[in-house]
Amino acid sequence: MIKKRIATIKTRIDKIKSELVKVGDMRPGSLTKQYRDPENKTGSYYQISYTHEMKSRTEYVRSESVKEVRQQVKNYKRYKKLNSELISQSIEHSKWVMKLRQENS
Repeated sequence: MIKKRIATIKTRIDKIKSELVKVGDMRPGSLTKQYRDPENKTGSYYQISYTHEMKSRTEYVRSESVKEVRQQVKNYKRYKKLNSELISQSIEHSKWVMKLRQENS
């Protein structure tokens, strides 16, 4: 039972690692469309806001780069989700391995 559970967790960990390799370019933050005149919604521009190394930043994004930056933000969110799951699975794997060792001693 325990060995089977450990094998299942290990398989999921390996799958997550292979998915992480495929993530691609990434960038943290939120990409938003802003307006110089919000009431009339004219003078639109894009900006990305993010925090990195405990510093909050906001940068303008050229319209020709919006699609690329949007994909990078999406990739970053996928990376964060996969990384969180990897950590959770690794913790569970460690607990099961310790339990197996305890039963074998």
